[in-house]
Amino acid sequence: MYSPSFYQIAPVIAVCASLAAVPLIALSGSRPNLREFWTFLAAGTKFAMVFSLAGYVLAGNVVEVDLIRVLPELSISFRVDSFGIVFALVSSFLWIVAATYTIGYMRGLDEHAQTRFFVCFALSLCAAIGVAFSGNLLTMYIFYEMLSLSTYPLVAHHQDLEGRAGARKYLVFLLGGSVGLVLPALIILFALAGTLDFAYNIQSGIVPEGTGPTMVVILFFAFLFGFAKNGVMPMHAWLPGAMVAPTPVSALLHAVAVVKVGVFCTTRVMLYVFGIDLMADLNLGIITAYIVSFTIIMASIIALTKDNLKARLAYSTVSQLSYIILGVALLAPAAIQGGIIHIVNHAFAKITLFFCAGAIYVATHKKNISEMGGLGRVMPFTFGAFAVASLSMIGAPPVAGFITKWYILVGSLDAGQMAIILVLIASTMLNVGYFAPITYKAFFGKPPAGVSYEPGIKEAPLIMVVPIMVAATISVFIGIFPGFMMQFVQMVIP
Repeated sequence: MYSPSFYQIAPVIAVCASLAAVPLIALSGSRPNLREFWTFLAAGTKFAMVFSLAGYVLAGNVVEVDLIRVLPELSISFRVDSFGIVFALVSSFLWIVAATYTIGYMRGLDEHAQTRFFVCFALSLCAAIGVAFSGNLLTMYIFYEMLSLSTYPLVAHHQDLEGRAGARKYLVFLLGGSVGLVLPALIILFALAGTLDFAYNIQSGIVPEGTGPTMVVILFFAFLFGFAKNGVMPMHAWLPGAMVAPTPVSALLHAVAVVKVGVFCTTRVMLYVFGIDLMADLNLGIITAYIVSFTIIMASIIALTKDNLKARLAYSTVSQLSYIILGVALLAPAAIQGGIIHIVNHAFAKITLFFCAGAIYVATHKKNISEMGGLGRVMPFTFGAFAVASLSMIGAPPVAGFITKWYILVGSLDAGQMAIILVLIASTMLNVGYFAPITYKAFFGKPPAGVSYEPGIKEAPLIMVVPIMVAATISVFIGIFPGFMMQFVQMVIP
């Protein structure tokens, strides 16, 4: 156990480690090995700080750091609690995994502007941890916007017409939602409550008693749709368009930072701004549950129609993100726990799936599922990991996704929501429908006409395959032994 002063500085180091690495990465552009050393040093430092804070939080502590006092009642501040540490642990650890994979991908394809890529990558992780450790809505909003701006060059990385169009759409939706909806709601809430600090009790929130129901509803849905990174329809359209980016960016967007920040912000506001009691009184929980249920089903149906692997995975992400919001919206303790733990479970499974898509492209230059017949026999490690991650997305034991669906199912029963149980069953069948054929085709299908694969293993470079196997293995491990992360999740519920 460290001294109390260490825990006051640790969140700042965790947030700023990647920020400090930015000039070092930029200045090392002509020396790739040194550039990547700074990336790993920052990633390792960030994870070490977060991990040390995790033990402190697990002992029942909350770390609060006031950085800048903006107004007497408003500051830019950090707060490290059990909810934030779940997201921080996942994103900081996966940055190490993603950085390893990215080196193999970028060098394997001899991508241009690699230094800019690693600079923006570092900035985005600074923003993600900043969101996780935000002590109030103002701090969270600042880091949320920082993430949007720092990932824009990543989405536009290829600098062609398709890349620029996808990046513009990305920015329009994200900034349009945050500036047009979240910022006004934030200002109104501050005028009403006199504070933007998150509540300590998820039952009560910070919305003052006597606030008119109409105003509460307007503010709630401004946050729900304004945090467009959460992928709730119809604010999801940026996400498939962002698939023009390189695969490591897709993995970053879908598993580590961007969409996780969206659902984290949404659920943080639901629990720590509005609170369970107010949401239950106005039926906001069940209304939200039905809205995101529509997203879950429709996105899964669209995924079935996509032949491009990354496009199918993109719509899978749209669907899977809403499980997190659905669990919290049901307001039952088990469902809330299921929603929060899906931040972890989805992260490891989805990053595995996108890593596999990138490895397939590097090894074969194939993007479409229809071209992947027989590839599993020459890329068994990649497609084996893909199969494991697919099982997690489907919710099959013993992989991590089963834990999510079990808790949400129990929570649905506790809440008396049989319709949501039907949604879970239907979405599971759809998950099987768009994931199982990929694995079956790869291992048991025939190669496309005129194509034959020579016997032997023809995997992507080892530096890409190892992160894939690590992420897939952890998905299985946390499915069998969910206790470590569930400790933090259970501390969220009073």
